[in-house]
Amino acid sequence: MKYISTRGEAAKLGFEEVLFAGMASDGGLYVPEEILKFSPAQIAGFAGLSYAELAFEIINPFIGGEIPEKKLKEIIAETYKVFRHPAVAPLKQLDENEWLLELFHGPTLAFKDFALQLLGRLLDYFLEKRKEKIVILGATSGDTGSAAINGCKNCRNAEIFILHPHGKTSEIQRRQMTTVAAKNVHNIAVKGTFDDCQDIVKSLFAQRDFLKNRRLVAVNSINWARVMAQIVYYFSAAVALGSPAKSVSFSVPTGNFGDIFAGFMAYKMGLPITKLIIATNENDILARFINANDYAKKSVRTTLSPSMDIQVSSNFERLLFFAHDGDGREVSRLMADFKKTGRLKVAPQVLGEIRKIFSGHSADDVETREVIKKIHDVTGEIADPHTAVGLSAAGKFKEKSTPMITLATAHPAKFPEAIKKAGVLMAGNPLANLSRKKEKLVILPNSAEKLRGFIVENI
Repeated sequence: MKYISTRGEAAKLGFEEVLFAGMASDGGLYVPEEILKFSPAQIAGFAGLSYAELAFEIINPFIGGEIPEKKLKEIIAETYKVFRHPAVAPLKQLDENEWLLELFHGPTLAFKDFALQLLGRLLDYFLEKRKEKIVILGATSGDTGSAAINGCKNCRNAEIFILHPHGKTSEIQRRQMTTVAAKNVHNIAVKGTFDDCQDIVKSLFAQRDFLKNRRLVAVNSINWARVMAQIVYYFSAAVALGSPAKSVSFSVPTGNFGDIFAGFMAYKMGLPITKLIIATNENDILARFINANDYAKKSVRTTLSPSMDIQVSSNFERLLFFAHDGDGREVSRLMADFKKTGRLKVAPQVLGEIRKIFSGHSADDVETREVIKKIHDVTGEIADPHTAVGLSAAGKFKEKSTPMITLATAHPAKFPEAIKKAGVLMAGNPLANLSRKKEKLVILPNSAEKLRGFIVENI
């Protein structure tokens, strides 16, 4: 298996090199050169597999033989052994044809654990093999940071630097990162937005030679291994509801487009999906693109669903690549225009093809609170605010003939204030003890130069 850049200029790489590279040398993102497509018979054969067994079947082709199959099975088994629910990603029925896919049973109670628990173990495997030390650098709008720290804190050969926007995550999200006492973990609160944090990370990757003796590695969703791991639960949910004989739809709360792009990859790999619904909050750049061909950057607004308070979606470039039939030059032109003008449009026929599988809806905070209250009153379930945005979008597009699956991306305990504002009482909080732990973080200005100096001083 070889990987190519969305901008068409970087050299092809194997899985191991892509894992460590993150972003391609031409500024693009890596995607597989060829997409493995499962036959209906193969998909039907996935029924009855455990989550770890299914993950091996989906992931192994992307590894391309670079990890022996026996060892890869061990790595995957260890990854999902730490999840609290025996099904790993259980489905919960809400009504006759609507479902929640619970993705919050990992160590940090968020869907990011599916990818980052695996990523940490993959990095550890290759670093031991290479006898190499690295610096892991990432930015988070909420959940990625804690999941990355939890997944990588035991990597003996890695130092971890995670940026988050100062004062713009929930308190619990922040404390899940800053109360980890491991010496190789460094939390940085940046005086700016998540997009500012993301820009700083991209800037440092563009000049990564400032670390003379160590490689800089990305754990954000630009890393292909993140997307690869998330493809699995789309297959798991669809097969549980009758695929390939039955097609399903997914509503996905998303800001950085990584989670829903994994669903698009599942679709490209042969999974019968009727619709992939982009669910966004008031930071609605993705919904505006789908509905009006308006991918225009605006100011980030603070909402009840902070993990989606994003205006520049990193993985959107991967969709543009496939929508333009792998034309790296056109993707490069579009991204250059966006960087220059802050807006992007595609040809009408390209948007038409995208709309065949994608729909979009944005929900403001009022709608989010109303959905949390309604779902609780009708079903007894408590949805976190991001999941509530997904449920709102699902309600706009569900059809009687097609099962609708909303991705429940985080445990409601991570957002107690939002749940309270919706008028719902939550009994107990598995994260309450975080308030008693000591925090460890530094606050830095919105400056790539300051961060670069901090990293050099602290590794």
